Amino acid sequence: MPANDPDKHAAPPLPDPLRVPVADSHTHLDMQSGTVEEALAKAASVGVTTVVQVGCDLKGSRWAAETAAAYDAVHATVALHPNEAPRIVHGDPDGWSRQGAREPGGQAALDDALAEIDRLAGLPQVKGVGETGLDYFRTGPEGKDAQERSFRAHIEIAKRHGKALVIHDREAHADVLRVLKEEGAPERTVFHCYSGDAEMAEICASAGYFMSFAGNVTFKNAQNLRDAVAVAPLELLLVETDAPFLTPAPYRGRPNAPYLVPITVRAMAEVRGIDEDALATALGANTARAFGY
Repeated sequence: MPANDPDKHAAPPLPDPLRVPVADSHTHLDMQSGTVEEALAKAASVGVTTVVQVGCDLKGSRWAAETAAAYDAVHATVALHPNEAPRIVHGDPDGWSRQGAREPGGQAALDDALAEIDRLAGLPQVKGVGETGLDYFRTGPEGKDAQERSFRAHIEIAKRHGKALVIHDREAHADVLRVLKEEGAPERTVFHCYSGDAEMAEICASAGYFMSFAGNVTFKNAQNLRDAVAVAPLELLLVETDAPFLTPAPYRGRPNAPYLVPITVRAMAEVRGIDEDALATALGANTARAFGY
């Protein structure tokens, strides 16, 4: 797309509707333009009838729970994003937060935040604990201890409440798998925006972990993701947007939203060599099973 193209920041057009409805298993409606009603209506018009709204900090997790309570088509997950944990403990400017810089709070502040996540996780409209995990891309070595401590706490919260665990794993595959093994993963564990390769997909499959694929599976340089889609068991596949991020090709760089899920579904179906209706049927059932709705 030319640099001076006036449409480069515009919302992509509606894709052809799916004939079999699916769910967007991971989205951030609070970071997208427009109203929740508009987003849900646009998604439903192309066959995306359910969304999982994901919390990344206390404010976002409360919003997710409130929004899921207000809309039947929305389910919530709540968590401190991996980059939020070191930010709370150390005041890390490279951590994840939409609240701006804050003073270091120490371990007590992290414990307080985790207690609030624990409270929210007990709500009936909250179907998962996440996104949690490890992120070595945005947080350096000094933040690893806080991330891992937070991750382990989220695993315990998910298991105690019987909720799905939603994993954020960025450049931390071995340690994420190690912590899950050490703590004992919840019965339902989802690798959001799966970023591993086929070999890791086989490891996840053997453990029964769901693998959710986002729009980056369509990127030219993402052969590892397509290889993983090809080998992952059909019953463990999910689809997501991670909107407003990771808009699928050919609209990479433009705003993402749940209504663009059909593009990724079709790309996944092509990789697997199966009919898109068959894949959509599996994805819909898998998401409901993963999140228990």
